[in-house]
Amino acid sequence: MHVDSRISLEQIKQSQVHLAIIGMGYVGLPLALSFAQAGLRVTGIDVNPDKVTAVNQGHTYIADVNEDELRQATQSGRLQATTDYGILQDAQAIIICVPTPLSKTRDPDISYIVYASDQIARHFRRGQLIVLESTTYPGTTEEILLPRLAQNGYRVGSDFYLAFSPERIDPSNKHYTVRNTPKVIGAMTPACLELAMALYALVIETLVPVANTRTAEMVKLLENTFRAVNIGLVNEMALMCDRLDIDIWQVIEAASTKPYGFMRFTPGPGLGGHCIPLDPHYLAWKMRTVDYTSRFIQIATEINGSMPHHVVTMVADALNEERKAVNGARVLVMGVAYKPNVSDTRESPAIEIIDELTAKGADVSYHDPHVRQLATSSQKLSCVELTAELIESTDCVLIITPHEVYDWQMVLDHAAIVIDTRNAIGDLTSSSGRIIKL
Repeated sequence: MHVDSRISLEQIKQSQVHLAIIGMGYVGLPLALSFAQAGLRVTGIDVNPDKVTAVNQGHTYIADVNEDELRQATQSGRLQATTDYGILQDAQAIIICVPTPLSKTRDPDISYIVYASDQIARHFRRGQLIVLESTTYPGTTEEILLPRLAQNGYRVGSDFYLAFSPERIDPSNKHYTVRNTPKVIGAMTPACLELAMALYALVIETLVPVANTRTAEMVKLLENTFRAVNIGLVNEMALMCDRLDIDIWQVIEAASTKPYGFMRFTPGPGLGGHCIPLDPHYLAWKMRTVDYTSRFIQIATEINGSMPHHVVTMVADALNEERKAVNGARVLVMGVAYKPNVSDTRESPAIEIIDELTAKGADVSYHDPHVRQLATSSQKLSCVELTAELIESTDCVLIITPHEVYDWQMVLDHAAIVIDTRNAIGDLTSSSGRIIKL
């Protein structure tokens, strides 16, 4: 039996806590570094041995993590990584930061949470604080984690402490970091909340306590469902403006001058990333279990899901006006990451667009300074070198992700057709080619 060393407020305040973080991805690694810099001994756990090796050698694979700071943390012994879940027996606090994708049927896949919970239960010791950060449906903490931890008669709030605090990481955001992004925390009991608040207070400036774990889980889903629905609205506005021969970007700019009652959202080729395309499905799935249809989510999903096909139609129409077919046309996609200035391609609309264009016979290539290799559902592609000669030999340049490093005037000076789905080129003009905006 492992020696009982309960976590306490005094230990937390003095940074005398061994913290284990399960999942060393874009959420777990920045969090681990922040806690290590606050003086805690932190052990990251990941099933990927390459990530573990990189962390232990002080090499970052997350753009937002400073490599010098990571190296200092590992060399000081404050931060280490392992694939061995046995280390959980030595931890007083555990934070779960594992992926929560959707299944092929678009239902929540919480298998990573279940596995992590089972490992915690297997290596459980009394007095531990466990916090789930992975985005999931309301009730997960109470329905999945709690029974596994309480299965031997242990009581939450006295024998162990359980909380949920949704991750709020915005990759490539230079202004909002782990420290200055407010943190929502919900817990199973007041004692659980007190300890979780004390732990996060070591690294985060503003804490936002809520009534319970279900409330905290719902907060995250509201945040991203709000964005998905409003993106769906502005995408539909873009489709309507296209039919009415109105510039949607001018409409948005003018509407944005209203100092109250309006929040700016912009259209695009579809939704990407791990959160916005997925999180509303978690809420919709949960509501189906209580016989409720989430109508706004369903409509927004349909509109946002139609945008990649709309972009392909734009390409076909633009080529048709030049008396060219999609079949055999050379199309260069600029930017395949799901958002600017990151390398993450999860759920990127570029993937669906490339596959549909390829299925229609187009010769598709791509350039993305952050993505060297791209696997779609039908093929594997490598990033091509972006040159004036390449652009001149291309029938259509398709802007999907507007990375800051791109020289858009150079593109316009050499392209025959530019389709801009993000208003990346703004007011720039072309002396010879055609510019088509979403």
